Amino acid sequence: MQLCNQNLNQLPATVQRPHYERSKVAPAIVHLGVGAFHRAHQAMYTEAVLASGDLAWGIVGAGIVSSNMKAALQPQDGLYTLATMGPAGNQLQVIGAILEVLGGEDDDGQLLDIMRAPSTRIVSLTVTEKGYYLDPASGKLQLQAPAIQADLATPTTPRTILGLIVQALKHRKANNIAPFTVLSCDNLANNGKRAKAAVLAYAAKLDGDLAHWIEANATFPCTMVDRITPATTDAERSYLAALGLDDAWPVVTEEFVQWVIEDDFTLGRPDWTIGGAFFSDEIETWEAMKLRCLNGAHSTLAYMGQLCGQETVDAAMATPLIAKLLDALWAEVLEVLHAPKGVDANAYVDSLKQRFRNPSLKHRTQQIAMDGSQKLPVRLLGTLRDRIARGLRSPALTTAVAAWMHYVVKTAATPEATLNDPMSAELLALVRGETVDARIVDRLLSVEKIFGTDLPRDTLFRAEVLAGFAWLADEPGVSTAPAVRP
Repeated sequence: MQLCNQNLNQLPATVQRPHYERSKVAPAIVHLGVGAFHRAHQAMYTEAVLASGDLAWGIVGAGIVSSNMKAALQPQDGLYTLATMGPAGNQLQVIGAILEVLGGEDDDGQLLDIMRAPSTRIVSLTVTEKGYYLDPASGKLQLQAPAIQADLATPTTPRTILGLIVQALKHRKANNIAPFTVLSCDNLANNGKRAKAAVLAYAAKLDGDLAHWIEANATFPCTMVDRITPATTDAERSYLAALGLDDAWPVVTEEFVQWVIEDDFTLGRPDWTIGGAFFSDEIETWEAMKLRCLNGAHSTLAYMGQLCGQETVDAAMATPLIAKLLDALWAEVLEVLHAPKGVDANAYVDSLKQRFRNPSLKHRTQQIAMDGSQKLPVRLLGTLRDRIARGLRSPALTTAVAAWMHYVVKTAATPEATLNDPMSAELLALVRGETVDARIVDRLLSVEKIFGTDLPRDTLFRAEVLAGFAWLADEPGVSTAPAVRP
């Protein structure tokens, strides 16, 4: 039975489903980058708002890169299944918060029209670090990026999120329509501030007055988002099909979920506290704890898992070598971490260990390992800089950096392999054909967009990365050799 409005009442009794009238829900949120995480997180929180009777906050989702999500969800009237996988069993909920899904270049005009409309009050984002086109080291807009250059050349037909937001706000300014709130929901420290910096830098290249108007009138709240959400596979589709439910793109996630939001909205907002979110003026400390404790450990686990032949997070956590390294890394992070008021950071880390061991998720280490050039600065290098400033050694954190380096080298040496990273060509060119020794470390440390100019000059940091790199090369159970492909 295909999932769609017509079949909602025929779903198995164990499947939670919308009981409000979807036809009466008004679209007020445009989400750019509609994917698994948004559908397991913000859309779920918004679903709780709609279920409470407040039907003013429907979502229009847009796939920026492709139309795949549109093709999957449009025949399903935007409905999809959220499967929450826990040790005690699985829970299934059909989410109805997404009213329409757009995707691909053909829908850009329609997407812009919706963003321009007075009814759109929030434009939210999950486009990953690379979607903001900010230099990872300096935080400045990458004006020479081909996609940014293309949008600046033809600003009325934008393809990037920056071009879309600025063009929509330009229309609203010209027509005396209040600006929408830009709500970043990506794993970035100060994500709202970074979104604002990127939007203003792009706008300033087109129209200085528009940039000033955006800065004075639009808001860019910071958020902290947390829920482990693996990529959907055919196994999840088959699992639902066995229950009699045909869903082209369900979402699988863990039980834990958290959303902390800065309360700064231009045109109102849903009461997401109904679903368990909360508003705080400590966003930066929440972000830092999550990025450094969860995401930093996740990236380390991913690179080590790839080097040790462990394809999933739970399998990597069961590897003593990796578990020991993570314990040492968490100890280094906690030594310089400022936790939010009332939060026990040690208890938080203990909860992460349990979450990482969840055997139901099958979160793939290869998925987490992608975009390392964008993730290292916010997940690992910030903690390293804090420790360097205090004169502290960091053997675990620098070993995590060395694991990323070995992952790059191993990928470069693997026939026909590509690095899933916006800097792939540059990184692979630096290591291909090089002897795997200190020269590799120095070549990668020379990438200013990742490491800046301060870290490569720090003799202790370089020495510890070299030591970690050499240790991984010699450690039994760690394979830094290229993968064998049929």
